[in-house]
Amino acid sequence: MNGSLTDALQAVASRTDAFLDRFLAYDPGCRAARLFEAIRYSSLDGGKRIRPVLTLETCRMCGGSPEQALPFAAAVELIHCASLIHDDLPAMDNDDFRRGKPANHKKFDEATAILAGDALLIKAFGLLADADTEAEKRARAASRLAFYAGADGMCGGQQIDLDHTGRAADGDVLREQDEKKTGALLAAAAELGTIAGGGSPAQMKAAAQYGVALGMAFQMVDDLLDLRGSAAAIGKTAGKDAAAGKATYPALFGADETERLAAAYSAQAKEALDAFGDGAKAALLYELTDFLLARDR
Repeated sequence: MNGSLTDALQAVASRTDAFLDRFLAYDPGCRAARLFEAIRYSSLDGGKRIRPVLTLETCRMCGGSPEQALPFAAAVELIHCASLIHDDLPAMDNDDFRRGKPANHKKFDEATAILAGDALLIKAFGLLADADTEAEKRARAASRLAFYAGADGMCGGQQIDLDHTGRAADGDVLREQDEKKTGALLAAAAELGTIAGGGSPAQMKAAAQYGVALGMAFQMVDDLLDLRGSAAAIGKTAGKDAAAGKATYPALFGADETERLAAAYSAQAKEALDAFGDGAKAALLYELTDFLLARDR
């Protein structure tokens, strides 16, 4: 990863962290302090902040400013954080670690982790409702995020994942699973940026297509890292997919074909950015796409 991309990612992460730190502030003396601690533990823990990058960048590419898009970006990130808390629970993926530290339910307890995830979901939509922008944009953003995060998107993908754990799955099942489980929230991030920036319907559609294709490539790389990586490198337990009998691309097609498919989806993602005009405008997202394909953690 070159310096310009590193600097851009760090700038977005710092801006997002500062916003969330203020938004998730609480009175330490309140009776629900343990819940707030759990919320902040999983929301301010140094994640990649890829989704806020997509939101801020697509807003800029449509002529908007980061200030317009930041509440939308933070809302998507809160949904993402909630999904990770719930995903690590024993009833789901049953993982003890996330980003190199104990998962939320291990740091606190399962009941508190469930409540923290629930609270983050609710806070995300409260943040959209109170965003300092036009009512039409707030409503559109809330509607699209609800679609991408709910049963038609992320939650639906997780259900397909659960239903096919330990069972055979074909390519069609895997594609729908990963488009929804991973691609949907990246599509939400990219599309909400175009909403904040006043993009055209064609740009909104292209942003969503970019997010879904990027999500497919991201998930395939994630599956490969689970197969090949170490817990120290990836920040969570390695080898769990195979041990649990998860439906993954490496399990169905093998590692080499998964690498080829991931590269093809990355190329497809970059093609979707043509809707934003000349390549220079989307240069950061081109570079980000290549970085995520080549990542080792």
